[in-house]
Amino acid sequence: MFHTHVWIGVIAAVLLVVVSVTGIMLNHKGMLGFMPDAASVEPGLDGALPLSELVRSAEGAAGLEAAAAGVDRMDVRPDDGYVKVRFGDRVVTEVTVALRTGEVLSVGERNDVFIEKLHSGEIFGDGWTLLSDALGVGLIVLLISGTWMWLYPKARM
Repeated sequence: MFHTHVWIGVIAAVLLVVVSVTGIMLNHKGMLGFMPDAASVEPGLDGALPLSELVRSAEGAAGLEAAAAGVDRMDVRPDDGYVKVRFGDRVVTEVTVALRTGEVLSVGERNDVFIEKLHSGEIFGDGWTLLSDALGVGLIVLLISGTWMWLYPKARM
């Protein structure tokens, strides 16, 4: 059991360091400059343009490569008055558009997407998102086996 405990511990430690470091980076992604910053405009959804019109505005500002890759996701922020349109291109372009006017507020690369995918294990493929589950199971096995190895000699006395 000792050798199993040690090797699970080594593997879990490496994975835990990666998850911890990328988690810290994601917590401070704004300060680290991983995503474009946009000024707030008039908040609320009243008078907002249809999403299709906002996407057209974002596609026009994103460039041909990003527009051709298509929209990956949209983050509507009514309290800030804008929508963030993220494209599926190689550099992960994000365009921030005002909800009411369709005005482009910012265009930039989302440099945190790689870190998010590394953090979740998604960078290695869809099946690897179970990596964090495996890490959790490994840590539980370490906790149980470590406790057993510590308590068993004491219980025998």
